[in-house]
Amino acid sequence: MKKEDLAKLRVAIVGGGYGGASAALALLNIGVTDVKVYEQASGITEVGAGIGLRPETVQFFRDNGAFDAIAAVSSPSHYFQILTPDGHEIFREDWPGINDFPQPNHTRMIHRADFIEALRTTLPDGVLVLDHKLVDIVDNGADATLTFANGNVVTADIVIGADGIKSLVRSKFFSDKPPVFARTHAYRVVIDAENAEGMLVDGNLQLFIDDKGTMIYFLPLLHRNQVSFDITVYSEDSTWAPPITKEYLIEKLTGFDPKLVEITRKLDMDAINSRSGYDIDSVDNWHTDSIAILGDAAHAMLWHQGQGANTAVMDAGGLAEALVEADSVKEALALYQAKRKPVTDELQAISRQSWDPDKVDTAFPGSQGGH
Repeated sequence: MKKEDLAKLRVAIVGGGYGGASAALALLNIGVTDVKVYEQASGITEVGAGIGLRPETVQFFRDNGAFDAIAAVSSPSHYFQILTPDGHEIFREDWPGINDFPQPNHTRMIHRADFIEALRTTLPDGVLVLDHKLVDIVDNGADATLTFANGNVVTADIVIGADGIKSLVRSKFFSDKPPVFARTHAYRVVIDAENAEGMLVDGNLQLFIDDKGTMIYFLPLLHRNQVSFDITVYSEDSTWAPPITKEYLIEKLTGFDPKLVEITRKLDMDAINSRSGYDIDSVDNWHTDSIAILGDAAHAMLWHQGQGANTAVMDAGGLAEALVEADSVKEALALYQAKRKPVTDELQAISRQSWDPDKVDTAFPGSQGGH
């Protein structure tokens, strides 16, 4: 689209998480001036733990002027290591794509809340609009109208649903299938280095896994002098936020390195974020002529490949690129889906496979699809 046409667009983004904030950043960078991000919360409510921003994601932030903000609250990682429960190495692999750019881009470890806060600080005043919970959306063809719980009504030329795994935008227009339970629970907490039993030695991600499918992700947050500690176990309890006891966790870690067990024994149970594993089936269509979805709203996936946040950010970049390349909004949204959906379909499928310690031949299947 021509610059003058981009400048006239009204864009409303539903959801102020990674995908929504990244989409606003990318759209502003291509010359769309009327961009609003509507977030239902009154402030940052993201909990949980750490994630890794892949090299192509880091490049997105360089290209869109947000790298310094991200780098200030993250630390670089060189490789991913998969180990037996007692700490013997099964596999070690450098993060792919580090040298695919004008300068090296290391994967960067970051806390979810820090990530969202850093992203939001890069947006101009007035772009992020809090306390706006979407209750209805109407597709008018050439534009769409949003109604919020506080009574505000907004009409925009493009509406982007970045409203997560329980997306109202997706359920109304693209798929009303509910999220799918993966028979796993994740128990996540951030601990200080002094409570890491001497295991925090560098910035590289470690995955300890046993033959029962119990996993511990040990994700360093060196800039915080902390560790994101994630225990994943199989479970038939589909409760969204299942109750948890320390005795249960310790029992699940039979055979794991005594240091990992001791870390678990000392955990503050009130600080643990307990979450069942859910994703969604592949969604056939992501767009109308004026509405599209991205991130978890379009392709929520399990965390085994660490691609949820990364694909949301890359969706944002793909959407902006499509608007520049196409001649109209309608064509741009179709082009966006054509470029991004094959990538995320593959990563969704790979992420459902979890990890099999007897069949690991690469830590990053499908990683080339992130570009």
